[in-house]
Amino acid sequence: MTTRLALWLLLATLAWPASALEVALDGEATVAVTRFGPARPDDGRLYLWLPSERGLPAGQLAAARALAARGPEVWVPDLLAARFLPVGPTGLRQVPAADVEALIQAAAGRSRHVLLVASAQGAALALAGARLWQAAHPGEALLAGAILLHPNLYVETPEPGAEAAYLPVARATNLGLVVIQPTLSPWWWRLETLLGHLEAGGSTVWRWALPGVRDRFHFRPDATPLERRAAGLLPAMLDAAGRLLAATARARTPPPLAETAAPAPSRAGRMLRPYRGDPAPPPLDLPVLGGGRLALADVRGKVVLVNFWASWCPPCVHEMPSMERLRRRMAGRPFEIVAVNMGEDEATIRRFLSEKVQVGFPILLDRDGAALRRWKVFAFPTSYLLDAHGRIRYAVYGAIDWDGPEALRAIGVLLDEARASEAGG
Repeated sequence: MTTRLALWLLLATLAWPASALEVALDGEATVAVTRFGPARPDDGRLYLWLPSERGLPAGQLAAARALAARGPEVWVPDLLAARFLPVGPTGLRQVPAADVEALIQAAAGRSRHVLLVASAQGAALALAGARLWQAAHPGEALLAGAILLHPNLYVETPEPGAEAAYLPVARATNLGLVVIQPTLSPWWWRLETLLGHLEAGGSTVWRWALPGVRDRFHFRPDATPLERRAAGLLPAMLDAAGRLLAATARARTPPPLAETAAPAPSRAGRMLRPYRGDPAPPPLDLPVLGGGRLALADVRGKVVLVNFWASWCPPCVHEMPSMERLRRRMAGRPFEIVAVNMGEDEATIRRFLSEKVQVGFPILLDRDGAALRRWKVFAFPTSYLLDAHGRIRYAVYGAIDWDGPEALRAIGVLLDEARASEAGG
């Protein structure tokens, strides 16, 4: 995109007017809606772009404005503020699905096709609200489908080594769906499983991959040039996805929804905790950056930190210097760090290590994500701490301070056990 064209698009987008409206919810509650468009009264499409656990970031509003400039009407409702809920996962879980149903119904008189847009954990709210509207309006094809940006439909992010539990609504929807998933994401490696859940209820699902960008690419403060370009193309992607769904829209009766207990709230912060899964680790035998291979059998007899990471993952980058400090601190002891990189090419990894942080521990190359799937990694970084007998003893997902008191205490326990075992013969 040339600088002149980019400037023209920016000015055109900023010039497109927004207006405010209110939609009645249950009782006396109302939700404020920022409305863009339509650019053409006969377009026939209305997009409802719902909030995620990150609320309504400025990048979402800018993309909504640019989408409206392409023809459809776009509504951006502030459902969290309507219920006086905080921005975050806990607040989002408390938004009633009936609020989305009310918005769909309010849009019904203004458009031939209503399309839902949601990202991350907002996908669950979109699908739940859609089910309510479908059940109350059998035989109507107004709700054309949903566009899900990097959807997160887990009950909770699984603890390391645990299988993912998906929200029941993932298997209880039969909408037409377009799933837009960046490849620089732990969810990319789980996309096939997610699509299997969505298709189980009868949904027709189109998957669109975005190579080389991360989740939340359209509003990241640390966006790369490629992510900024993808953000600029997002309105066109949403436009095309909406046209596809509108062209295939039909009346649908949703499948049954399995009853389940409400998910427990996420615990605050991340801690290195005793591992509760099978202590026998999955296989790990991978090429090493720079040549050769390394398997867990090669480090048997040592306490081993197995860390899954990627250079595009800010928490991974944040914790890696502490891992290098830990390596130096443990010099001369039976301790090893094995860092498994997720699917990046060698040039990218080398550039990161030369520009960001230099390390003395081996970098293993999991080029196809097979090790990630075997080790049940659902978030980056994820780390496992193995004892000298090769058993998984501690695990954590998320970045921690590896030369801090908590990690040193756990590693010290395992080193003491190894020393006692060796002394006992």
